[in-house]
Amino acid sequence: MAKRNIYLETIPVEEAVGRARAALDRKRLLAVETVPTHEAAGRVTAGPIFARYSSPTFHSAAMDGIAVRADTTFAAREDRPASLTHGAQFVFVNTGNPLPEGMNAVIMIENVVQKDEDTVLIDAPAFPWQHVRRIGEDIVATELLIPQFRQLTPCDIGALLAAGIYEVEVRERVRAVFVPTGDEVLDFKDRPEPRAGQVIESNSQVFMAYAASWGVNASFTPPVRDDEATLRRAVLDGLNAGNHAVIVGAGSSAGSKDYTRRVFESVGRVLVHGISVMPGKPTLVAVTDERSGHPGRLLVGAPGYPVSAVVCHEKILAPVLSWLMGATAPERATAQVVLARKTPSKPGMREALRLAAGRIGERENGRIVAAPLARGAGMITTMTRAQAVAYIPEASEGVDEGESVTAELLVPMADLDRVLVHVGSHDNTLDLLANELMGLAEPLRLVSSHAGSMGGLTALKAGSALFAGAHLFDPESADFNFPFIKRYLKGLDVTVVNLAIRHQGLIVPKGNPLSIRGVEDLARDDVRFINRQRGAGTRILLDHHLKTAGIIPTDVTGYDNEEFTHMAVAVNVLTGAASCGLGIFAAARALDLDFVPLAHERYDLVIPSAHMEDPRIVTLLATIRKDTVKAAINAQGGYETTLTGQIMRPGMGLG
Repeated sequence: MAKRNIYLETIPVEEAVGRARAALDRKRLLAVETVPTHEAAGRVTAGPIFARYSSPTFHSAAMDGIAVRADTTFAAREDRPASLTHGAQFVFVNTGNPLPEGMNAVIMIENVVQKDEDTVLIDAPAFPWQHVRRIGEDIVATELLIPQFRQLTPCDIGALLAAGIYEVEVRERVRAVFVPTGDEVLDFKDRPEPRAGQVIESNSQVFMAYAASWGVNASFTPPVRDDEATLRRAVLDGLNAGNHAVIVGAGSSAGSKDYTRRVFESVGRVLVHGISVMPGKPTLVAVTDERSGHPGRLLVGAPGYPVSAVVCHEKILAPVLSWLMGATAPERATAQVVLARKTPSKPGMREALRLAAGRIGERENGRIVAAPLARGAGMITTMTRAQAVAYIPEASEGVDEGESVTAELLVPMADLDRVLVHVGSHDNTLDLLANELMGLAEPLRLVSSHAGSMGGLTALKAGSALFAGAHLFDPESADFNFPFIKRYLKGLDVTVVNLAIRHQGLIVPKGNPLSIRGVEDLARDDVRFINRQRGAGTRILLDHHLKTAGIIPTDVTGYDNEEFTHMAVAVNVLTGAASCGLGIFAAARALDLDFVPLAHERYDLVIPSAHMEDPRIVTLLATIRKDTVKAAINAQGGYETTLTGQIMRPGMGLG
């Protein structure tokens, strides 16, 4: 049996970065190279740069007008203009012209009266060097222009060229190679169709994009299989190719096939094995020694799960590689955000919390609210959907609903004013709307936290969402949503707008091999059910039908197994993880599964009336009411749009 790794220790990311810096000699590791000045933006100067020429190199006019000798104008008064003769006493000049010999001031053309071809009148005196750019006003030859270890900006390039600096010595860019590993990993360049147990390699390309933004010259290799000797060869090949850093993707954890640590120990010294951040914990950091043939180079083991890998890139690689080049590490803007949902966390580990965030209310008086997204280390879509990320401190057991936390913004601040924050029940039509809204001339981004219908009402009560999706059925009144609004949103005036009537039922495999016909079959020993989370309208609907059928939840195998979306339920059925699950017809149709109808229900948008004039809500409702959008909703299957876009009233039921 292969030996498993044991984490040396988990340490804060700041300490991990510090250990890497202390072990690397950046002046020895990176050479100095000369590049054309006009190609040097973003590069870091290797030494001080002194100006060769002054700027300007001559006295020049700073305005359009006439050049004069100041003392010839001192007698000019508003009631007694002075007369000046062309050539002897003034010369016409344009901005940037050299100042004529003997002249030391410029009078703006607006303050000059042309008397005749050779004579002008002025009614105010000029003072010496008025409207004149003198030699060296901006840059003086031989002065220090740019210090060492300065990351050159676009304006720096202009100053260097103005001072006659046509080439600059800069620090070499870091060269880094990413080596993905894993027997189950498929090379994306082959455009593979993965089978069970296989994944398409993508972490290398996430790294490549990050590296480009850091100014790193990056490359990547095809996936390397889980074999210690093969991985060692790949690492040595990366070093022999002249890379200053080799990043191994996956294989840094504690599994029996995780060889990265042993390979690093065979060619260098491990500095860090485990950082106290979740996800991202398995991160490895090492430095090569003489055994590698290239001592003093950086080795990093990045976790294989996508979100964990991103944490490694952002919190370890970005600051270390930037420091090596002398560049400023990337730094995001931060903002205070209010959490829309209570979020527990494990003490002792700093936890990255991806957030769907947007502003509620006016920009001046509003607040930024954020709904936590799923936290799985392998859920890369949480990164594509997030507008912010917060880090729950190691000493905390979590964040309460309504608590304010500091978050790093993943989008410009202005984008938060173009976000529609939805918290509530999941529906496939929300994805359709999100795409439609992004196609508008003034795009809006719809972000959603799938907290279930009750979770949506709770978020509205806390002021943590612009609107909520709900499909809560009340058996006593045979009405939807309003009985729950009356019970749980006392004192909050809301407007309820229908999105669609949808068909709910049991999602079963193609061909329905177990011949499931209704809720009564859920109590069978051979049926494994997949449920929705507590508070979801679908779960409330299930409980109603179970009660009607005389079935108690404990009789249903899998009742306690929960998913947060209809598509997730469908995937469980598709993969055989469950025999069936309650969900919408559109989800079954999307994955070519069969469907046993159970009920029609009304899916409504619950909107605080105070937000009804918000331009984002106005646009959302106008979009829902388009005939083309209604047609697209119907095309998904299992929907009816007879009430779509209408304002609902208590007792309307299904219309």
